[in-house]
Amino acid sequence: MDVRQFKDKVFQAGREAGLEEMEIYAVSSKDLSIRVFQKEVDDYTLSVGQGVGFRARFAGKIGYAYAETLDEDSVYMLVEGAKANAQIIDSEDEIVFFAGAEDYPTVKAYNPELEQVTPEAKIEYAKELEKEAFAADERVSLVNWAAVGYREAEAYIANTLGLEQSFSRNGAYTYVSALVKENEQVKSGGRSRYSNSWADFNARELAKEAVGEAASLLNADTVKSGEYRVLLRYDVVRTFLATFASVFSAEAVQKGLSLLAGKLGEQIASPLVTLIDDPLLENGAASTPFDGEGVPTRTKDVIAAGELKTYLHNLKTAKKDGVESTGNASRASFKSTVGISPTNFYIKPGELGYEELVRELGSGLIIISVQGAHSGANPVSGDFSLGAYGYLVEDGKIARPVDQITIAGNFFQLLQDVEAIGSDLEFGGPGMGGNVGAPSLIVTKLAVAGN
Repeated sequence: MDVRQFKDKVFQAGREAGLEEMEIYAVSSKDLSIRVFQKEVDDYTLSVGQGVGFRARFAGKIGYAYAETLDEDSVYMLVEGAKANAQIIDSEDEIVFFAGAEDYPTVKAYNPELEQVTPEAKIEYAKELEKEAFAADERVSLVNWAAVGYREAEAYIANTLGLEQSFSRNGAYTYVSALVKENEQVKSGGRSRYSNSWADFNARELAKEAVGEAASLLNADTVKSGEYRVLLRYDVVRTFLATFASVFSAEAVQKGLSLLAGKLGEQIASPLVTLIDDPLLENGAASTPFDGEGVPTRTKDVIAAGELKTYLHNLKTAKKDGVESTGNASRASFKSTVGISPTNFYIKPGELGYEELVRELGSGLIIISVQGAHSGANPVSGDFSLGAYGYLVEDGKIARPVDQITIAGNFFQLLQDVEAIGSDLEFGGPGMGGNVGAPSLIVTKLAVAGN
C-alpha cells in the first residue's frame, strides 16, 4: 500500500477510535555493504526496509506505536497501540503537533547518478582499495578492511493538522585499514570517506593515506608525563564534538544534564571558535528541509566567535523555554520517540593548512587518534581521559611517533583553550548524533600521562 493511502486509512480509523491529533512518520531505506578480503568478496549485505511511526493524542496524552508493514492489519495495530500507550503515559510534558509551514527550504542531498553505480562497480572499487593498500608499502602484512557501502532513504511526515512533507537523500562510504609490519612491530592505519558523488572516491589516494599513517607510527614510544601544547587532528576533534554534542541540547539543559544551562549570550569558547549547525548544507549527509516534527530547518550558529547563541530545540523544549524550535527534532528511527540532535554540525574552519599548524605548534604533541570515548568521557561534566597516540613535534617539525599515552582534560576548557584553527574541515559521515565535522585545532595545553 502506498504510504499516502496508508496515512489516510490510519487517520480515518483513528478518528473512529476517538483519537485527536495524529501524525505519521514513515521511512523507507536501502542499504548495501560490501567487504573484500584477500581478493574475494568477504561480505555482501543488501537490506531494504520500511516502517511507520505513529503519534496520537487521546484524553490529553500522547501515545506512540509503530509498524513495519503498510497493510490493513497495521492500520488497526497502530491505532489501538497508540491509544493504549496514551493511557499509561505519566509524563506531564506538553507535546505540540506542527501544522506545517508555508515555505520549506530547498535542499540538495540526493544524487541520482550515485544510485546508478552498480554493485559490480562497488565490488571492483573495494578490490582496488585492497590492491592499492598492498602496493603502497612492501611492509603491509594485511589489509583487514577494504569496504564500500551505499545508503538511500526517504522520510515522509504527515499529520491531521495539514502537515505533509517528504525528502530523500543518498550517500556512499568507503573504509580501508591496513597493518604494517617491521621486525616485530605492527601498526595500523585507516581512512574513511563519505560522499554522495562517486567521483570523490579515489582508491589509490585513500589507500596511500591509510598505509602511510601506519608506517609513520613504527618505532613509536611514549613521552614524559606533563602538560603539552597540543594539535588535535580533525578526526580527533570530530570525536570530541560528537561525544559532547548532547550538551548543546535544550533537553539536556532543561534536565540539568548540561553545564551550559544559563549561559546563553556568554563567552564559552575562544573567540576563534564558531560552531555551526547547517541542515541546508549542499549534499550534506544530514541535510534535510524539515526535522523529525516537520518543522522547517535553518542554518544557525550555536557558538559565534566564542559566544553561546542558542541551544538546539524541538517543539517540546522550545515551548518550555518560550522560544521557537530550531528545527532539531530527531528520530533515531521510525520506532523512536522524538528527541534532539544536530544535523551537519561543525566547527568553522580557519585559514591555516595542516602543515602550517604543525609549524605554528612549534613544540608539543599531535594527537591523531583517541580511544575509549564511550567510557572515558563524561558529557555532563565535560571531563575526559582517553588513550591516544600521535607524534612529538620539535621546532615546528614532526620528530617521532608517540604511543602509550593518555590525554586528560575538560571539553569546556578545551573550547576556551583553542589557539589556532586549520582549514582542513572534514566530515565523518552520518550517525545517531548527526553528521559531525571539524578542522584540526591547536589548544594551549592538555595533561598527558606517559612515563
